[in-house]
Amino acid sequence: MRILVTGAGGMLGSEIAEQLSGSHEVLAHDRNVGDLRDRAQVEPLLDGVDAVVHAAALPSPLSAAEPVVFGNNVDVTFHLLDAAGRAGVKRIVYVSSLSALGLAWSSRPVSPLFAPVTEGHPYVGDDVYGLSKLVGEFIGETVSRRWGSEVISLRFPFIGSGDRLQRQLDHVRGDPGADRASLWSWIDTRDAVRAVIAALTSPVEGYALVNVAAPDTTSPVPTAELMRRFHPTTRLDGPLDGFAVPFSLELSQDLLGFTAVHQWRPTIGGT
Repeated sequence: MRILVTGAGGMLGSEIAEQLSGSHEVLAHDRNVGDLRDRAQVEPLLDGVDAVVHAAALPSPLSAAEPVVFGNNVDVTFHLLDAAGRAGVKRIVYVSSLSALGLAWSSRPVSPLFAPVTEGHPYVGDDVYGLSKLVGEFIGETVSRRWGSEVISLRFPFIGSGDRLQRQLDHVRGDPGADRASLWSWIDTRDAVRAVIAALTSPVEGYALVNVAAPDTTSPVPTAELMRRFHPTTRLDGPLDGFAVPFSLELSQDLLGFTAVHQWRPTIGGT
């Protein structure tokens, strides 16, 4: 396949481009190559492209002024995905975020309505980054409906490995409440790349929105205790045994055949 990867200068995008280049023709794009907000620059990138992985974004509400974060992320996603659909690109993978729920960057403490949190949970936040990722998902769904492309939005948590992951784990160990807004979710960078590759190749029709995360949390505190302490109003719709992440991962397993394999504990439920 000939695959366009945007955000290829970033942590995840660069890993995606590198892994795909072993078996596919990869067109790696980042902001130094061109501006995806300019439709005239976007359309030529799609010539002969079979699939798109859209990983480009300003990655938090702190990356720039709020109007810039929202405008950039939404404009880039619309121009790229709509142009891809119009050009007949069959498969599009949109790198979204669990921030699209509105929990992670909310200006006030907010809890999920229920857990495990499924893809159907409503937006409950007030920040521009989470909102921009949510709008990006709607763009993907609309492009699929209008142009017939197969579009998969992957909602990722904190992504990291090595020193980056260790810093996160140390931070959460010192203060479990510091990660309450992300529900202690994470995924190893290598598994995040595997999820993207699975989304490129799995038999999916139309549009799909999928939670992707490691099955355990970043915390040494059992999940049920974390939820009682930090999210006491959340309705528990299923067991959160041991250190199970409080997100539903069933769709990633059933639709994409994906399960994260890299863990920071010896075993799930270990110490």
